[in-house]
Amino acid sequence: MSGVKTSESMLGDFRTDARMLLLVAFALPLGIISALVAKALLWLIAEITNVVFFGRFSSQMETLQHHHLGAWVILVPVIGGLIIGVMARYGSEKIRGHGIPEAIEAILLGGSLISPKVAILKPISSAISIGTGGPFGAEGPIIMTGGAFGSLLAQLFHLTAAERKTLLVAGAAGGMAAVFATPIAATLLAVELLLFEWRPRSFVPVVAASMTAYLCRIPLLGPAPIFPIALHHQLGLWPVIAAGGIGIIAGLGSGLLTQIVYFFEDAFAKLPLHWMWWPAIGAVFVGIGGWIDPRVLGVGYYLIHGLLRSEIIGPALLGLVIGKALVWAIALGSGTSGGVLAPLLIIGGSLGALIGQWLPFGDIGLWAMIGMAAMMGGTMRSPLTGIFFLLELTHDLNALPLLLCGSVAALAVTVLLLKRSILTEKLARRGQHIAREYSVDLFEMMRVSDVMDPDVPLIPANTPLPRFSARIASGDPLVCTRQGTLLGNDQGELVGIITRGDVVRAFDHSRDESLTVANAGSTKLIVAYPDETLHDAMARMLHHDIGRLPVVERGNEKKAVGYLGRASILVARQRYHREEEFRSRGFARHHPAEVSA
Repeated sequence: MSGVKTSESMLGDFRTDARMLLLVAFALPLGIISALVAKALLWLIAEITNVVFFGRFSSQMETLQHHHLGAWVILVPVIGGLIIGVMARYGSEKIRGHGIPEAIEAILLGGSLISPKVAILKPISSAISIGTGGPFGAEGPIIMTGGAFGSLLAQLFHLTAAERKTLLVAGAAGGMAAVFATPIAATLLAVELLLFEWRPRSFVPVVAASMTAYLCRIPLLGPAPIFPIALHHQLGLWPVIAAGGIGIIAGLGSGLLTQIVYFFEDAFAKLPLHWMWWPAIGAVFVGIGGWIDPRVLGVGYYLIHGLLRSEIIGPALLGLVIGKALVWAIALGSGTSGGVLAPLLIIGGSLGALIGQWLPFGDIGLWAMIGMAAMMGGTMRSPLTGIFFLLELTHDLNALPLLLCGSVAALAVTVLLLKRSILTEKLARRGQHIAREYSVDLFEMMRVSDVMDPDVPLIPANTPLPRFSARIASGDPLVCTRQGTLLGNDQGELVGIITRGDVVRAFDHSRDESLTVANAGSTKLIVAYPDETLHDAMARMLHHDIGRLPVVERGNEKKAVGYLGRASILVARQRYHREEEFRSRGFARHHPAEVSA
């Protein structure tokens, strides 16, 4: 036994192998591609904006407050909506929406497969939407587009579905890192929203793509931070409490915002028109809103910077909160193409500044910053992303404690009030439930010996099948307790297994005394070991499409020590329910190890 490798000697903290290096090798060029796509998308948005609103060709991103279209501005988003509706109807319906739910759906339900058509049409449709005044950001489309390129690269080299997922998310994270110069927030977005796991196998390639895209961004789009501000002084107790209060209000606001978006989505669904026309109808309201207040049109990055520098104050903040929220919710509910991050930053920043102007400490820009992180963390259920996103946008490290309080407070409010986020609600309406709580896999923690049936008796392998069938019919507990029965030879060694299914398949020979249970069953055994994890044993069951395994000694596979069936595996779930639901009384009298033993 000393030369036999046990489960303890073979297992480590992670199951990552050398294929991670292959994924890193793919992630590096993917980061370059994501940065180039981000550059192309931002250039296209700027060109369309300048042509449509100012009648000139320019790659300089302009504010829309000084256009001279007058009331004709109402028609501009409508024309963009018509084009997007046609592209979605006759190109790909996947270009509708803001991209992140579509990426989640592709990852969890579509084998991380995205078509080349989406990779081309998504950025073009988004550029048209935003360039014609759509109240969106570029980050959602670039996340979807970067993810599409990652998926296509994985498909080209025939990688597994899990590896496709890693490259899809790496491309998405690279796109976000390139747009905003936020590689840490892009990585956290991948972890909190897209990967649905925490493994070096996926985490390391995502970081590689994010950092590569960030480094490529510097010569393409400029260095970070993109919204530089003066550093705030470290603040004490009352500012921390105020940040928590802003987080609570932002959490309530994000819940209301989510409901408004889906209210308008339901309203559009009731229209007696094909969904192709919905973006144009929604764009009418966008145009009217833009006519009343041009600030609600376009990406509005200058608004984000203005809020952070305390340049927007007074009633203008209230108008921006209401106006941007309404036109964005209507446009998003209509199914047009565009992102959510920039609008959430504007809405959250305006809300934070509106509250902060009444606070006796800190400046308005600080509270706008807290509101941005809280609105993003609460609405998307991604507090860590919200925190580091604002840190990387501003490089104001002193604000970290307040960002933490605001984002987590907003998250606490939204998870208590709403079952789903603005991202997963769309999937739920398609009948797809997404659980986003991560925990250690119980099947990785428990061993086969914890749940197997020990000391399972063996019946002679030469037992005639008719006699065995008669024992089943009589209810003999020796052969009726389990779906499978272990077979042994005269020396008591394990030689096979017969299942109820084997008996049914041999029904035509049920009266043939010469047919033994070994002939009807299987002698090519797939086994489990008592010291291996349930995860490994279950994976073996799934791979071989069987529902039970004999458990044998690792050094002697002829020695049966137990039986592992589906019912035994369910015992593992009892630990989870006991830990979640059992309430102990008083102080523990035993050490946890004694209780588990």
